[in-house]
Amino acid sequence: MRNEFEKQLVTLNNEMIEMGSMIEKAIEKAIHALVNKDIEVAKEAIEADADIDQQEKKIEGLCLKLLLHQQPVAKDLRTVSSALKMITDMERIGDHAADISEITIYLAKENTKINLELIRKMAKETTVMLVGSIDAFVNKDVSQARDVIHQDDVVDSLFAQVKKAIVELIHTDSEISEQAMDLLMIAKYFERIGDHAVNISEWVIFSITGEHNGKE
Repeated sequence: MRNEFEKQLVTLNNEMIEMGSMIEKAIEKAIHALVNKDIEVAKEAIEADADIDQQEKKIEGLCLKLLLHQQPVAKDLRTVSSALKMITDMERIGDHAADISEITIYLAKENTKINLELIRKMAKETTVMLVGSIDAFVNKDVSQARDVIHQDDVVDSLFAQVKKAIVELIHTDSEISEQAMDLLMIAKYFERIGDHAVNISEWVIFSITGEHNGKE
């Protein structure tokens, strides 16, 4: 019985790694599309969301099967329950990649007058957080998970800078107000992705140590 349970836990781990890879690729496509005004790549990021949703359902089914049939306790129970929490955040990251790409398609058809440098920096830092949270899960690395949590301050600071810059732009040129608000929304989605990376890291820590200090 235990051997079968161990095999199922390995399967769960592999499926989680696969979902992590899927969301990393979706975010990479969303960023590439935004920076390069690439409508085709933006569409690929949007289409990837359906596969990410399907992967979430697959992992959720596996977790429920483990809980009902194996009735895990202690650390094993934390592993399965944490996986259920993490896939919710992963699915939301896939949603945000699609959201960013939908706005990108609209912006790509316009003559964008706004400098994207701050949003590029934000996207880069958010990607570092996302990759770090997935790596922390794969490596069962509490230290790396905590580094991701601390990195959120950098993303929050960049978001504040983006908001300030966009408000100033709107005051100086009202004609770009619609573009500015679209870019502010994109920045907000990146900020949320950072929050989800924090959540994933907090559940990684919980699965290993039993400690959880974040907000569900």
